[in-house]
Amino acid sequence: MTLLSVEDLSIAFEAEATRGVAFELRRGRVLALVGESGSGKSVSAMSILGLLPGTARVSGSITFEGEQLVGADPERLRELRGGRIGTVFQEPMTAFNPVFTVGNQIAEALRTHDKPASRQRVHDLLGLVGLDDPRRVARSYPHQLSGGQLQRAMIAMAISCDPVLLIADEPTTALDVTAQAGILALLRDLRERLGMAILLITHDMGVVAGLADDVVVLEKGVVVERAPAGRLFAAPEDGYTRALLDAVPRLGSATREAIEPSGDTLVLTDVVVEYSGRFRAVDGVSLTVGAGEILGLVGESGSGKSTIGRAVAGLVPVTAGTALVGGADIGRAARHPWRRAAQLRRIRSGIGIVFQDPASSLNPRVTVADSIAEPLVLHRDLDAAARGRRVAELLDAVRLPTALRDRYPYEMSGGQRQRVAIARALALNPPLLIADEPTSALDVSVQARVLELLRSLQDEFGFACLFISHDLAVVERLAHRVAVMHRGTIVEQGPAPDVLRAPEHPYTRRLLASVLVPDPAHRG
Repeated sequence: MTLLSVEDLSIAFEAEATRGVAFELRRGRVLALVGESGSGKSVSAMSILGLLPGTARVSGSITFEGEQLVGADPERLRELRGGRIGTVFQEPMTAFNPVFTVGNQIAEALRTHDKPASRQRVHDLLGLVGLDDPRRVARSYPHQLSGGQLQRAMIAMAISCDPVLLIADEPTTALDVTAQAGILALLRDLRERLGMAILLITHDMGVVAGLADDVVVLEKGVVVERAPAGRLFAAPEDGYTRALLDAVPRLGSATREAIEPSGDTLVLTDVVVEYSGRFRAVDGVSLTVGAGEILGLVGESGSGKSTIGRAVAGLVPVTAGTALVGGADIGRAARHPWRRAAQLRRIRSGIGIVFQDPASSLNPRVTVADSIAEPLVLHRDLDAAARGRRVAELLDAVRLPTALRDRYPYEMSGGQRQRVAIARALALNPPLLIADEPTSALDVSVQARVLELLRSLQDEFGFACLFISHDLAVVERLAHRVAVMHRGTIVEQGPAPDVLRAPEHPYTRRLLASVLVPDPAHRG
């Protein structure tokens, strides 16, 4: 029986966002809307809920349980949202209110729809989604939980009023592989136990293979292909679909052999990082990154890998041990910045950093040219003409036209913004580049282009790179060596082919077993 039917859906703002989109979702099925950023998948889903801004012009038909939703009364749409239709958003940290506990917010959702909102009901819902300590989670604030725990709590809220349709908008983006696998297993289990239909919005073909029954592929607001998941992965008909599948990084498809570096650019010896003198985020880590080498640092959220990156950049103090960058101890300088400001400044001029989200790491009020030139202003005595020439060189290096130099970040795509961030990080020709999850929020095709860019730039300039990621297939494509972190310690490290194809530590084997395979035949 058809639960949701979308026919000839067209949405426009200043420009057309979708045109003639049509699909059907039956009870107990999972339908994936797939496409790159800007393809129209999220606006199509938000139109079902009546959550588009007032500037949107919507035409066509959306029927849910036989009821027309286009032009429906706003009060009726509020009844459906969170009631018959549950929603899981992409980033739970921003979807939850930071000043209320998770339990209070789930209880509020229940009361809004006139459901019993007892403490026991909240605990039961949190237990239903696989959280080990529901009472602790219920009394926790969002910042006190991991990304995977928050996403499970978000799902608990979404199913609190027994919906028949669950809309999941990028429910696993930026989660580590084990948390991602757990969320997909949870959604499959809820679908089986509760009989819900799921509308999945994603650009991750591994997620589609792991969960979807049927797939609708969108490109620039138009449906270019629709098929059962098995058939689409086995024999995609449209060229755009084939390009999406070809761009998905797959474990075992390519590895880089270890190299003999000319010297050690980064040397960590028994590094310890503690927060507030109580929580030990990094516990006795020792590793090296040689000149011309890429070391992939992998592990789950909370394993301490990003803390290592911040410690190397001098952004958090090293409690014990030594962190040498080009022979200088940045850990010591960062512990006493007021005494060693000049030394810390000199060390940092030899470190470039690329962050996960370029939209938040680039100043929205500054042009591309000024963003790239900022390190030159801080660390080099160059006139405006020399800075302009260097900016042009860097734009060319990251394959961006110089015409973009006067644009602002919001006028560019995610992939273009990340290229700007890479250009800024390389402005001073640093001997060390720290890349902290630089591709996790990008579409697969954009991700592939950025990875190829990083690889070619590293081959050209020969910098050492500490590449931090939870995506093992991405690390395999880029890194010469791999170090695996678990609970603040390095449990295994070595050449990438050895660690990723013949792991010795049980934790590494568990990480590899959790990697999503873009093939429905490997589901579960």
